[in-house]
Amino acid sequence: MKRESVQHPTWLGPDGRPVSCVEKIKVLNENIDEIQKMCQDAIEDAVLMGCDEAQVRAELHRLIDGLNAAFKR
Repeated sequence: MKRESVQHPTWLGPDGRPVSCVEKIKVLNENIDEIQKMCQDAIEDAVLMGCDEAQVRAELHRLIDGLNAAFKR
């Protein structure tokens, strides 16, 4: 199955201005690509094992919603 590519956002700083460092943008985009792949794999595995796709999606949302930055700028 071909995976859809993720459309990367314009990354913004706390001040609302776009991040301009190419290396930072590259790392952020790579992180998003990796997270998308892992989530897609988790959904596919769960469905293949007979789980409800909607529940798996809800759990992934719950997981993301529960994350907090370890530090503040």
